[in-house]
Amino acid sequence: MRIIVVGAGVLGSMHAWQAVERGHEVVHLEREAEARGASVRNFGLVWVSGRAAGEELATALRARELWERIGERVPALGFRANGSLTAITTEAELAVAEHATTLPDAAARGYRLLDPAETRAANPALRGKLLGALWCGQDAAVEPRIAQPALRAAMSATGRYTFLPGREVREVIGENAVRDDHGDVHTGDLVILCTGAWTGGLVRELAPDLPVRRVRLQMMQTDPLDEPLTTSVADGDSFRYYPAFAGGALEQLKAVQPQPPVAAEHKMQLLMVQRKDGGLTIGDTHEYEHPFAFDVDEAPYEHLVSVAEELLGRRLPRIRRRWAGVYAQCTDSSRVVHREQLRDGVWLVTGPGGRGMTCSPAIAEATADLAGL
Repeated sequence: MRIIVVGAGVLGSMHAWQAVERGHEVVHLEREAEARGASVRNFGLVWVSGRAAGEELATALRARELWERIGERVPALGFRANGSLTAITTEAELAVAEHATTLPDAAARGYRLLDPAETRAANPALRGKLLGALWCGQDAAVEPRIAQPALRAAMSATGRYTFLPGREVREVIGENAVRDDHGDVHTGDLVILCTGAWTGGLVRELAPDLPVRRVRLQMMQTDPLDEPLTTSVADGDSFRYYPAFAGGALEQLKAVQPQPPVAAEHKMQLLMVQRKDGGLTIGDTHEYEHPFAFDVDEAPYEHLVSVAEELLGRRLPRIRRRWAGVYAQCTDSSRVVHREQLRDGVWLVTGPGGRGMTCSPAIAEATADLAGL
């Protein structure tokens, strides 16, 4: 079969990968020269910790397995099974972590509660005052800015993959073709639209009642840290934003430990991961009200720097990049992604929210199965 994939972010790239892996020919269109949206403006985390029990966790675990397999074949992805530590600094946070280790699926997630000495043995860079950490052995990381080009290079080597950048799709023609803004028509046996946060224009015409909202976040990256950060790191505020931690202990945390005003206003948690060059990617915020600002606020960055430095027990390297990004998220929180067959032969896949980098391999595998690839 000949598959037309629209959108070269991580979700579109993984759909192309699935098609090529199954022996099909792929024509891959992207409106930019390279993906420039959420697929490169993220942490590169393959984040199993905190996922809701059921479909979301199953999808994340399957995706984690697929990421490792793909990483073995495409080393340039920078896949590493580094695990994560959610740092615990208060008794209320400790209670949430203790509850997490009693969940029926705690072993599947790789949860283990570490004391301060065990925490520092796992990640010696964490020299701040800690009561311990929640270890998640299933968490991993890739390099988000090079993942898509690395996947494309591997697919191109098969001779069954064609990448066409700078092509904005303007029309879906019938059941198996698209027309781009150069006037060229690309015909195949199946069309898969992975348009990310681009929910206007053609997408609005095809799916006017799309149950997806757009979310904006702010992040930053430092100069290289002069030592390894051996795991990904989260702070105790992250417990508030992941459904697996829901329960009485979390409600008590919220009651006795309100977030600082800037963190509450910007719906913040700290996530931190080290890049291949040694720099630290740090975030993030969550903004839901449209229209989004065109600029970034400094107060959230100051908060993140303060939290990161407390956990590390030292000054951060110089901040060298700050950015904002926008991703698409299903309005139904029980769904991992919005997948819709718009007509015979035409599928739209969007809205994984902050799970896009984590879950994209499994989402693409499920689409391929449903579409009969």
